[in-house]
Amino acid sequence: MNHNYQNNNTFSFEITKRIPGQLGRAGIIHTPHGDIKTPAFMCVGTYGEVRFMSMEDLHAINAQAMLSNGYHLRNISPEIAQKGGLAAWSGWNGPTLTDSGGFQVMSLGSGMGKVVSMDREKEVTNTDPKERLAHVSEDGVEFFDPFTNQKDFIGPEESMQIQCRIGADIHMAYDELTSLADSYEYNVEALARTERWALRSLEEHKKCHMDLGYYQALYGVIQGGRWEDLRRSTCKKFAKMDFDGYGLGGAFLKESLGEILKWCNEELPEHKPRHLLGLSRPDDILIGAQNGADTFDCVAPSREARHGRIYTRHGNISIKKFTDSEEPLDIGCDCPTCQAGWTKKRLRELLKSENKEDKYLYFNLATAHNLRFIIRLTEEIHQAILEERFEEYKNKFLKDFYGN
Repeated sequence: MNHNYQNNNTFSFEITKRIPGQLGRAGIIHTPHGDIKTPAFMCVGTYGEVRFMSMEDLHAINAQAMLSNGYHLRNISPEIAQKGGLAAWSGWNGPTLTDSGGFQVMSLGSGMGKVVSMDREKEVTNTDPKERLAHVSEDGVEFFDPFTNQKDFIGPEESMQIQCRIGADIHMAYDELTSLADSYEYNVEALARTERWALRSLEEHKKCHMDLGYYQALYGVIQGGRWEDLRRSTCKKFAKMDFDGYGLGGAFLKESLGEILKWCNEELPEHKPRHLLGLSRPDDILIGAQNGADTFDCVAPSREARHGRIYTRHGNISIKKFTDSEEPLDIGCDCPTCQAGWTKKRLRELLKSENKEDKYLYFNLATAHNLRFIIRLTEEIHQAILEERFEEYKNKFLKDFYGN
């Protein structure tokens, strides 16, 4: 993996091997700050760093790329530009991606759904309009910022300006994320708005493209909910736009993930990379890779590690239960934590400790383990595709992880 700063000033994608009869592929995304072998998992560094992990720690787990948050970095984006862009400012010096900030502002309450029952007919409901902290219009999203206690606004132009100052290798166009509770009719309206925002994002991105010494790519974000006609029609439109790649977004029902990705990736250009937003479960990554997703991101591996949930080849475990086990977290694991001989018992003691240094050490060790687990999964998928044994690998992994 090449983390040399500015190894080139271009962005491109090459496919090295396809899964026979499927949309999935192994490839390489070439960015100005290094190559990404795909499928790949991008570690989430919201504020330009992964919580409880140094940049040396990220390299030690063979991380290939870091995703940071345009919304959270927006107010210091001029400083990041002055320091030469996200890769240099953060000290990561490898490939980077920023999201548009749209998900974050809409999560403040533009109507994002929440589960109220496991009954499929009553599965989600939207936030009451009177309680919403964010409101969508044709211009963009007006929202109340809980950090500053002030009203703020981000539209496609503002998002592009923020991301160009941050200067990641890959930016995301501004889009409207709908919820599972939104109707077909509202999805039609929101999708048309997202398509208009995509064109505005492209136009502004070309204008605000800062001269940081390297190319900054822009991905269009695909929405359309759970409806095939909306997904296929918008992908055909996005395919004609001048994007460098695509973000596959939306509120997915788990059982329909593969089907929705298939609809999208049958229509999108094969020679451009696709990023599946916000998923990291092993079965989701395997389904995503099989159906044409190239990169992934999610906060779950690090967040769950902090709460004592540890990933292993034979399923997830709660470290809080292991009061006297001298076993490593996951026998055969190549992460720095397991290689250093840390046991389940000792890690539980660190997590339960009242000492802040002990607790911080646990967060570091557990985060490194979980992130390495997901990164290794994508590495193994990449190799299995190259060796034409993806189906065999997928079936064995799922059997080991889920038990049947």
